[in-house]
Amino acid sequence: MPFDPGCRDCPRLSQFLDEVRAQYPAYHAAPVAPFGVDEPDLLIVGLAPGMHGANATGRPFTGDYAGILLYDTLHRYGFSNQSESRARNDGLQLYRCRITNAVKCLPPQNKPVGEEIARCNRYLQVEIAGLRPGAVVIALGSIAHQAVLRACGLKPLAGKFGHNRVHDLPNGLKLVDSYHCSRYNTQTRRLTEAMFHQVFARAAALLQATA
Repeated sequence: MPFDPGCRDCPRLSQFLDEVRAQYPAYHAAPVAPFGVDEPDLLIVGLAPGMHGANATGRPFTGDYAGILLYDTLHRYGFSNQSESRARNDGLQLYRCRITNAVKCLPPQNKPVGEEIARCNRYLQVEIAGLRPGAVVIALGSIAHQAVLRACGLKPLAGKFGHNRVHDLPNGLKLVDSYHCSRYNTQTRRLTEAMFHQVFARAAALLQATA
């Protein structure tokens, strides 16, 4: 199923978004659509919109702390026209790249439950099914990693999550894992800028090999 901007299939998430919209009337507070080109070579899969970031702006990682490192890295490796993502109308464009989330709606405490992740997976299935052979998927974190495997019809044990680890997916696709570029991970140095760049360098090399 393609992305549905009016989806309310998860009762807990829908109720929470109603509450957030009442508290922050100017916020997007709805399912957040993927952002980028329609036929990407690189698909980046995050976890879910952040309260005062994507949930506010309506664009993945825009306004989120995690977006600082992500968009700077995309620009560094030639996947965007600018290094910052400030607002939905800031002129940012992606090249050969698309950004999405495993869960399209803001979850309470930034923690979706298993049922919500599974229900939202049908949207990710469509996105991955539309990728060309040789395309690369970057999963930001273990939940995104598992969501990608599920979307490809693979079992959870088909590939173990590991930072900068590469996995083969059906139809000639590649999956590259990364620790999520969250504030917690970057401030605790679990993920450094250099480590994140290594993931994108590997993805770029994989794409070059199939160009």
